[in-house]
Amino acid sequence: MIHVTLKDGSIREVDKGITLLKIAESISRGLAKSALVAKVDGKVTELVRTLDHDAKVEFLTFEDAEGRDALRHSASHIMAQAVKRLYGDVKLAIGPAIANGFYYDIDTAHTFTPEDLEKIQAEIEKIIKEDSPIERIEISRDEALKLFREQGEIYKEELIRDLPEDSVISLYKQGEFSDLCAGPHVVSTGKVKAIRLQSLAGAYWRGDVKNKMLQRIYGTAFEKKADLEEHLKMLEEAAKRDHRKLGRELDLFSIQDEGPGFPFFHPKGMVIRNELEAFWRKLHIKFGYQEIKTPIILHQSLWQQSGHWDHYRDNMYFTNIDGEGYAVKPMNCPGGILVYRTQHHSYRDLPLRTAELGLVHRHEISGALHGLMRVRSFTQDDAHIFMLPSQIKQEIQSVIDLFDTVYGVFGLSYHAELSTKPEKAMGSDEMWDIATNALREALDARGMDYKVNEGDGAFYGPKIDFHLRDSIGRTWQCGTIQLDMQMPEKFDLNYIGEDGQKHRPVMIHRVVYGSIERFIGILIEHFAGAFPTWLAPVQVRILPLTDRHLDYAEKLAASMRDKDVRVEVDARNEKIGYKIREGQMEKVPYLLVVGDKEAEAGTVAVRKRSVGDLGSKPAEQFTAELLEEIVAKKQ
Repeated sequence: MIHVTLKDGSIREVDKGITLLKIAESISRGLAKSALVAKVDGKVTELVRTLDHDAKVEFLTFEDAEGRDALRHSASHIMAQAVKRLYGDVKLAIGPAIANGFYYDIDTAHTFTPEDLEKIQAEIEKIIKEDSPIERIEISRDEALKLFREQGEIYKEELIRDLPEDSVISLYKQGEFSDLCAGPHVVSTGKVKAIRLQSLAGAYWRGDVKNKMLQRIYGTAFEKKADLEEHLKMLEEAAKRDHRKLGRELDLFSIQDEGPGFPFFHPKGMVIRNELEAFWRKLHIKFGYQEIKTPIILHQSLWQQSGHWDHYRDNMYFTNIDGEGYAVKPMNCPGGILVYRTQHHSYRDLPLRTAELGLVHRHEISGALHGLMRVRSFTQDDAHIFMLPSQIKQEIQSVIDLFDTVYGVFGLSYHAELSTKPEKAMGSDEMWDIATNALREALDARGMDYKVNEGDGAFYGPKIDFHLRDSIGRTWQCGTIQLDMQMPEKFDLNYIGEDGQKHRPVMIHRVVYGSIERFIGILIEHFAGAFPTWLAPVQVRILPLTDRHLDYAEKLAASMRDKDVRVEVDARNEKIGYKIREGQMEKVPYLLVVGDKEAEAGTVAVRKRSVGDLGSKPAEQFTAELLEEIVAKKQ
């Protein structure tokens, strides 16, 4: 007999050699039905694996990231099996699970079309109904090379050759199909209830443009068909909200061929950007920050000292000035550190909170660029807080208060994730433990639920990431708090303590918006382009019925402009119905229709976006109510 410790701490005595699935069945039929894989002593594995020693066991369902990945990875194998059945002469590359789905890269002379996806989808349904067991097979490296060479699977051969000679190679077999894979997978093809193929794309083998272009088939998979249908509806809604599409339609920004990854903001886009920056500045003054500005280009030696040269060089741009190396900054923190060093500091000066809207540049491969969401040039709303070790918890709480204020204004809820020391990191384990525990204690003291991402911290310190949930349920990583004890050491930062001696400050790096460009993209999609009045590029459009009402319209507009309202007059010789429809299409919050009656009485006929006709109001009353709405930043 062996002992199994479950997630709740309870211990069960089971037969040696029992499968994990049998253990799940002994706990409950419901668990056995919902479990997809299991975690044994921290390692995720198949439910058909046997257990021959005492162990900690956790059963993972679709609610767990590892469970979803296993289901979707199994779905990619099912798709590959279907492709092999229909188009025999194909060579398979890789087929991983990804966020919200999976893909498989395929080399074939046949060019896949949307019609082909329908055929593959039908074959997938057959494979699911067959409910073939998914078996793990382990063989030697030489045996694996021989097997895939005989099958003509050149990409699998290449992957195997990259492994050490004494490697044990794992394959997964379902029916007539087997594939090179580390796993884990679900117990059978029938466990994957709902798969939908979604799109086609090209992808270079191993992401290298020097290699052959392969065909990539994207898909997604869910445990239940109802969940799949809900996800597809969300994707349909997301397509309508695509910030690239709305950015063109609303004339907010563009990406030009002359600057891929470098956004151009148009006048209306600049209004949104300026409003976000003004809100940011006002709030940071309230929270005790001082704004700074640091150069975009700084000497190579600075980046070597900061560690970016060793840890981030592939993502940086470089130039040469007077025969010496310089780099375009990918991050603002070294510049903020140099500002701190310009003066001597006492413990009485701390915490010192400096904030910067800093333009940074990072090299992203062209295939990763995506509208405003993934760019090469963007503005980070950075802040760097220098503090005493005793002030860490208080400062983190203050930062979270600021985050709550900002995200609440936009109606964005969030969840937090704590990321710990990565494999490649600066500093000792002891310093990392101190920093990580400080973040953990701050979250616990606040009573916040959070997820722990082991090994996903920045190279210089652990961090808390804030993932925002938008109006259609998608999440976006925006705000982050990074606790850093490495940079103050590397740059020999200090302050004079109460004892008159030099001490090392602790440093927080944090952003609220993350990137202003990306945050604008998120807001476009969150609001579907219908921005709240305070943020809307045009807040009011006045629609005169005829040319003789134009003078009254212009007087109204001038009066509102004096009160900083963004107002336009639609003076075109068009029918009023056409003007109203255009205003609605452009998502203007308020349309004011003015004719003889309004001009004589000093009123306006008000149409509010998403509400409709509100009737007539005195012009001064409308303006007063509008200003109240703008100041309150109502959604």
